[in-house]
Amino acid sequence: MYSSKNIIITVFALLSNTLFSQSYPPTKTGNEVDVFHGVSYPDPLRWIEDMKNPEVEQWFKNQAEYTNQVFSKVNGIQALAKEWGNLSLIQQEKYKDIYFRGGIYFYKKTLPNESVGKIYMRKGKEGSEELLFDPTTFIAEKTLSVTAIKPSFDGKYLGIGYAEMGAEIGSLIIIDVVKKKVLPQKFEPNYNGISEWMPDNSGFLWPKLATSDMTSPELFMNLKTMFQSIDLTKPSEDFFSKAKNTELPIDASDFPVAFATDDMPNYVFGGLFSVQNELRTFYALNDSKTKKSLTWKVLSEVKDGLVGTIEFHQGKVFAVSTKEASNLKLISTSLENLDWDNAEIIMPERKETLQEFVKCNDYLVVVYSDGINCSLYKYSLITKKVEKIETPLSGTFTLSVVDRKKNEIMVKITSWNKAPTAYDLDLDKNTFKQSMFSKPSNYPKAFDELVVEEVEVKGHDGVMIPLSLIYKKDIKKNGQNVCVMEAYGAYGMSSKPSFDFMYNTLATKGVIIAIPHVRGGGEKGYEWYMGGHKSNKPNTWKDFISCGEWLIQNGYTSPAKLGGMGTSAGGILITRAITERPDLFAAAVCNVGISNALRMEFTPNGANNTKEFGTTNDPTECKALYEMDGVAHIIKGEKYPAVLCVAGWNDPRVIPWQPAKFAAMMQLNTATTKPALLKVNFDNGHFTEDKNVTYQDFAHQFGFVLWQCGHPDFQMK
Repeated sequence: MYSSKNIIITVFALLSNTLFSQSYPPTKTGNEVDVFHGVSYPDPLRWIEDMKNPEVEQWFKNQAEYTNQVFSKVNGIQALAKEWGNLSLIQQEKYKDIYFRGGIYFYKKTLPNESVGKIYMRKGKEGSEELLFDPTTFIAEKTLSVTAIKPSFDGKYLGIGYAEMGAEIGSLIIIDVVKKKVLPQKFEPNYNGISEWMPDNSGFLWPKLATSDMTSPELFMNLKTMFQSIDLTKPSEDFFSKAKNTELPIDASDFPVAFATDDMPNYVFGGLFSVQNELRTFYALNDSKTKKSLTWKVLSEVKDGLVGTIEFHQGKVFAVSTKEASNLKLISTSLENLDWDNAEIIMPERKETLQEFVKCNDYLVVVYSDGINCSLYKYSLITKKVEKIETPLSGTFTLSVVDRKKNEIMVKITSWNKAPTAYDLDLDKNTFKQSMFSKPSNYPKAFDELVVEEVEVKGHDGVMIPLSLIYKKDIKKNGQNVCVMEAYGAYGMSSKPSFDFMYNTLATKGVIIAIPHVRGGGEKGYEWYMGGHKSNKPNTWKDFISCGEWLIQNGYTSPAKLGGMGTSAGGILITRAITERPDLFAAAVCNVGISNALRMEFTPNGANNTKEFGTTNDPTECKALYEMDGVAHIIKGEKYPAVLCVAGWNDPRVIPWQPAKFAAMMQLNTATTKPALLKVNFDNGHFTEDKNVTYQDFAHQFGFVLWQCGHPDFQMK
């Protein structure tokens, strides 16, 4: 509960907003109008989309400079970034992308005092650690980070994908592991390193983009999977693509990715990947002796209802099915006689939702979740028996297979208030041992005073929405608590309970953290996802609104203290929540978010996303896109909450003009004196591995919300 002094500070914060009412950098407007299916959609800010225009670039710079000047006058922001930086120093080293191939462990490790990770190798668990690649010194005066690694199956070569300043689109290089030498060839423009090496180590498959221009509509169109011989002097060849495989139903917006597996070394596989959950996959016999061209056959189609992962074992194919199973089931058929309609049910649908499964030598390991805690099961590929595995901790489980030839997997366990710990699970004995790639951290004791509460909120249509809360145990439900509410709700991705010391730091300052599990995510299975898909998308932001109303009605916070946040596809959620209910929120952050849904398909990543949100070419889907469009729903003279939009200048997923247009439209139309700001991260993309950049970015985002919601530590100097 705040003192009378705090209330005075809050009043002063409201008065200080008058500083922003007439001083924004100027934004011109035009007369552009789109006409879809006989309906006109005005777009007065279309000119901002021309990001190669010097006038547009200068406009972004002016907005960024203005926002930086505003933030320089707000207390608490730099202190918060520094606090997170200090917390990162008490962490132990972090490990990622761990492989064991050819008797060697390969992995990315980030030390507490490092902003990005380096690549190391170790010959067996007892071997000494050796540095293989340092992105900070590889190219002078370049800020690089590793996007992916993939060693050959014999461990003699290592593929490394890297990019600059969070851009994701970058280059692929190969390291000769024996000589510890970076080979001179580069493969680009590359997206996410190597797809996979060929099982005989004769070469590798890598995804090639049509362009490296992140503003180009062609960026994610007509992607190709290339084959590169281990003789790197030979040119890469088109292996799997729309141009190469005209006999297959490959659309220009699909990601045709080919891969191989040592479980079935005589075959190669291909998938048409996109934001669509249902798998479209193919397979072909790869007879390297006869050099015959590949004959691709269908492995799965949309109608088969397969989602997630496909695994192979001795001619059998294992997959997750949605058919007559909203919570998903694990099924199997044979590659020789494919029949998904009559597949063997390995693990039937349960009350809990099937989250993921992996394969090691003799087992499949399956994770189920009730939305809060996970349970773990194994299926023996030899005995065909299913067995539940008792785990050392409860929480969210994430599985990884370091060595597919062993009966051992890595299980990472975490929760909202429990830092992650990774265990090596011996599947023959069902025993857990803390992994050598996991070191516990000693966080402040204040974190131990935090409470996690899980509730369900009745939505606008009576559906019960899960809501997770994190707060100090001594808070009073008097409506005076600052509350930060953040959600996503797209692609069937769940907001799983996981430890975030940024969230926990805010909670120790008296802030309530609220995570609504809205429709469009996967928390309650496939139907929950479809409940926020395309024409059902309004459920996503209406669920968010319902959770905000519940928090206010139950005394956790009040409209003057409630801030909302949405990132990426969550931009639809937050921009529509505040345009539908501007009275409910004091502040909102749209972080690298989609806010102009009617124009999304005309962005570099747009055609791919029509499968999730819809296309203007279809009259029904066009209407749905209009409903999702935050920019289109801004009304002149409405009293909107304070708004901060964040754009990543090197963002290949949500182009910067998407959040920029929302900020500009707010500046032009809101009737309040609350700020509407555009923060431009010129050293960032959709995200970045560089934790120092990340801490600064989120300190501004959270600091903005706390400032506008009246937190006493975050007010004008």
